[in-house]
Amino acid sequence: MAMVKYFYIVLHMSYNASHSVSVAAAEDDKVVGGYECPRHSVPYQVSLNAGYHFCGGSLISSQWVVSAAHCYKSRIQVRLGEHNIAVNEGTEQWIDGVKMIKHPQYNSYNLDNDIMLIKLSRPATLNSYVQTVALPSRCPQADESCMVSGWGNTSANGNNFPDRLQCLRQPIIDDRICRNAYSHLFTENMVCSGFMHGGASSCQGDSGGPLVCNGQLQGVVSWGYDCAMQGHPSVYARVCRYNSWISSTMSNN
Repeated sequence: MAMVKYFYIVLHMSYNASHSVSVAAAEDDKVVGGYECPRHSVPYQVSLNAGYHFCGGSLISSQWVVSAAHCYKSRIQVRLGEHNIAVNEGTEQWIDGVKMIKHPQYNSYNLDNDIMLIKLSRPATLNSYVQTVALPSRCPQADESCMVSGWGNTSANGNNFPDRLQCLRQPIIDDRICRNAYSHLFTENMVCSGFMHGGASSCQGDSGGPLVCNGQLQGVVSWGYDCAMQGHPSVYARVCRYNSWISSTMSNN
């Protein structure tokens, strides 16, 4: 199976012969089989930038962003209010991250606990272009309709990175089906979403981005096999398992 670089809206991890999952420096991003989001319809979506877009994230308070632990860098600029990341549209807020806090049990081998909090150097200004998304009040349910978004790769078989934010509506997949697809890697801290027949998913460059169901952040783009591959849906960090860690980390920092 081909090695895949990830940082995506679509979760993608490279899978090698020893059954380990490796995540390369994310320089690719996009949702496969999606559509351009209506401008500023995803006001909680952020772009993580290190001189280039490398991951997504979600604004959960005026000063905190949730992303994936595998997106960690020592220096990150959080870009809010973005739609076309190639041009200045006048709606952007660019704020440096001052604390990047990976989950203490993050496992880079299988991407268990693939979640990270980023504290902004100053609070974002909330307006019609920049808004927070709610943390989950419950865990996601099978077949629940959700939306993933990001600037990741839009091509399952090549490289096509969009400047404009892409969206994709997709259902939560039953944990039993996901466990069968990834028996050696799937944990209770993960949730699958997408289409078992393939053709659409998050991909490289989408990593760290939001999976939102009924207005609540239920997933963080984490990994998968080659984007939009039949029988192998995208895997997300299951945010409902981290509410207490998120609240305690924010209050302690």
